[in-house]
Amino acid sequence: MDAVAYIVIAGVFMVACGIAGATLAGAKNRDVSFWAAWGFLLPPTLLILVLLRTNKGPRPRRPSLDEEDRARF
Repeated sequence: MDAVAYIVIAGVFMVACGIAGATLAGAKNRDVSFWAAWGFLLPPTLLILVLLRTNKGPRPRRPSLDEEDRARF
């Protein structure tokens, strides 16, 4: 196999881990975008997500950009 094949395999694996991270985070009531990004960039972080307990209560919500701007000034 040449280098291009390894790059394609790594890319497919990273995309699959990102999707798996988003799906698993949704099932565990965690921040989906955070875990999807870390699952894509660093696939072993999915092991941490698997070990975390399900979050009780409402799903964490990130403040909008307007809310962040109001909080700073």
